[in-house]
Amino acid sequence: MNIKIGTRGSKLALAQTKSVVERLKTVAPEITTEICVIKTSGDIMQDVSLLNIGGQGVFVKEIEDALIAGSIDLAVHSMKDVPGETPEELRFAAILQREDVRDILVSRGNVKLEFMPRGAKIGTGSLRRGAQIQMMLPDVMIVPLRGNIDTRLKKIETENLAGVILAAAGMKRLGYVQKITQYLPVELMLPAVGQGALGLQIRKTDSDLAASLAKLDHAPTTAEITAERSYLRTLGGGCRLPIAALSRLEGQRLSLEGLVATPDGSGAVRDKVWGTLEEAEVMGKKLAETIMEKGGKRFLNLSC
Repeated sequence: MNIKIGTRGSKLALAQTKSVVERLKTVAPEITTEICVIKTSGDIMQDVSLLNIGGQGVFVKEIEDALIAGSIDLAVHSMKDVPGETPEELRFAAILQREDVRDILVSRGNVKLEFMPRGAKIGTGSLRRGAQIQMMLPDVMIVPLRGNIDTRLKKIETENLAGVILAAAGMKRLGYVQKITQYLPVELMLPAVGQGALGLQIRKTDSDLAASLAKLDHAPTTAEITAERSYLRTLGGGCRLPIAALSRLEGQRLSLEGLVATPDGSGAVRDKVWGTLEEAEVMGKKLAETIMEKGGKRFLNLSC
């Protein structure tokens, strides 16, 4: 069986896709692959804020369209880019074992976040990151960033930034660990829904391919992502609001922690629930409802 794999064309996206190809060879050697680079609207419109071109989903829509049309057979997505709602014709055949979920700081002079001077300019393209930085350090200035990891790192110099906030997973997958100044603990910087996880998306009708890809699925990660995405959907994932979540398997129990904040970090609601792997979907709904009851609904009403 030969399959066409759709992916974005960034260095990170290609590295992630090639790692999937290598894993697939070990579990399904009868499958041959061809990588197809697809430009998404998020990749094309680099000089426009993500919020102004549709927010979440701008890095996956064209790839999903190609999958539905039959131009490709498999899509490799960073799960943090995938909206809460996905096309009816598609499904995730596997979620791979998660990488490091944390965010990291790369700074000028290796200065850690807690030692940043007042007025320091911190670059990030994420409302979630910006809001949580402002909650910690209200005196720093958040500078919106777009572009791939290399572009963002260069902007430390070209934009005279004190530092940039990025995902640890991407830095590790590109071999950039030595550039990291500081790992930000999830207690201070709760990650994005799905951060660090790769999802393999196919058409629902491709049962043979689904059976092969299922061998790559990591059940604990799948449960974690299910809980987080249920939380996102229940809140209304299309809202232009800082939303964060992290689910973790701790022993035999699954935890799910979530946050909703105002864009400037002046207000936030954070809470946590526990359950079993089988309760992942229900946990997401329960946490979202709890956070809305505790004040998150007011933030959502202001932004949606």
